[in-house]
Amino acid sequence: MPARILIIEDEPSIADTLLYALATEGFSPHWCATGQAGIAALQSQAFDFVILDIGLPDGSGFEFCKQIRARSTVPILFLTARNGEIDRVVGLEIGGDDYLAKPFSPRELTARVKAILRRVSPTPALDQQATSQSPASSSGASSAAHLPWFSIDEARCLIRFRGLALELTRIEFRLCKTLISHPGRVFSREQLLDAAWDEPEASMDRTVDAHIKTLRAKLHAIDPAADPIKTHRGLGYSSRELP
Repeated sequence: MPARILIIEDEPSIADTLLYALATEGFSPHWCATGQAGIAALQSQAFDFVILDIGLPDGSGFEFCKQIRARSTVPILFLTARNGEIDRVVGLEIGGDDYLAKPFSPRELTARVKAILRRVSPTPALDQQATSQSPASSSGASSAAHLPWFSIDEARCLIRFRGLALELTRIEFRLCKTLISHPGRVFSREQLLDAAWDEPEASMDRTVDAHIKTLRAKLHAIDPAADPIKTHRGLGYSSRELP
């Protein structure tokens, strides 16, 4: 069954281009011209992916992203006429999976959609490179090595912290899994890009920082006193023991 893509974009010419490009690649696209119409569509139908314009006539795409994230982990790719680093970081911090500035190539957009959808079954490249063994099993839940307050459910792409499920995006899942599967090991930003992104060369070091920030916030929401992710200045990040 083709993946269903929701396009929330107010410019008809851009929407037509997206509809054609996605349909040509075998997807099933649906278009909404406003953010409110897109939210209503998500509430009434199931979609596998959302392409969300930031500059919508009835509000900011960032605010609509927050509404979507309150109820869904569906992948979101932002479209914008702006290309500033701050906009990209903000979009990623609030739960976006990727960011594409206008004008864009339809081929690049469909390639990014495919790459993000492939992350539904995370298999970080660093799992094969790491010297320590990951205890995660694809058939069910298991405790991360030496970190009993975490458990990883590979089959459901779910991580629990202190017994409670974390609401993670696919990238956050892959980052968290990489860190907690190898406790104490310091991963550089470049290594984490390789682990969590299918196209790491298209992302920036700041992208890792933004996702680590949101991951920490979700961990703190469960245990405000806990800080299982350690920053190594000039080096990267690692997971660490908790009391």
